[in-house]
This record gives sequence, structure tokens and C-alpha cells, in this order.
Amino acid sequence: MRRLAALALFAATQPAAAYDANGVALGSPEAAVTKNFPNATCQPLQWSSRAADRRCDDRAVVGGVNGRITFYLKDDRVQAFDLRFDTIDTQRLAAFLKGRYGAPAREDKEKLYKAEWQKDGERAVLTAQSDKRRGFFTVSRGDFEEEIYRLR
Repeated sequence: MRRLAALALFAATQPAAAYDANGVALGSPEAAVTKNFPNATCQPLQWSSRAADRRCDDRAVVGGVNGRITFYLKDDRVQAFDLRFDTIDTQRLAAFLKGRYGAPAREDKEKLYKAEWQKDGERAVLTAQSDKRRGFFTVSRGDFEEEIYRLR
């Protein structure tokens, strides 16, 4: 019994395995997006892309930071999401993400703050430029970033 309790405590202190936004992880169906973000507006993409065929947009609070979020879906599965937030909240969001996903694989704190996590073909990147109004937290799998805006 003690061993089981110790294992449960260990698991609870480990970083989360999947990159997610309020419980919606990569690979989740659109129904999970609309369940966790009931005010999301979902629609087909307005351009042709191999990376996604639908998008869902909503307001979000992630790690105590207010922002706008877009989920990109292909064949009813989340392929990526992008949270846009005020750069004043960069350190707050970074602290939340480090607690959730562990130490980033790379982190740069110069004029452009950038932190990156990678695992099993998935990538999470937090970027914010001090002289810009908006920062971005983008999570994707595979070659999504290269394919999403490539015209077909």
C-alpha cells in the first residue's frame, strides 16, 4: 500500500506528458474543444492546407493568463493550437508552462523571449518580443508549422 501511495505521489509531481490547453491536447476531437471551450466558434479553414481542415477560435485563460486561442483540426483531431496573449504576461505564462511541462529544451531571455519544449514529435514554443504587444504559445505536431500556410 505504501508503495502504491509513493508511486501516485511521484506521478503527481511529474510534468504532464501531453501538451494541452485547459485539457484539450493534441489529438483530441473537436467535441473536446467545444466541451472545454463552449463559446468556441468552429468553421472550415478559409484556405486549402494539408495541415488542417477546420479551426476553432475562442477566448481562453491558460495558467492565469488571458488570451485568444485557435485550435487547428484535421480529420476531427487537434493538430495544433495557438494562444495569443499580452507580452506583459510572458513570465507568468512561462512559469506555468515550466511547472506543467518541465524545463524547456531551449530558453532564450534576450530581447526575444523564447522557450521550447519537444517530445515524441510534438513541439511547444513560447515566444514574446518585449517591444511587441502580443506573445504566442504555439503547440503542434509533425510539420504543421511548414504546412499550415503553404498554398495548394
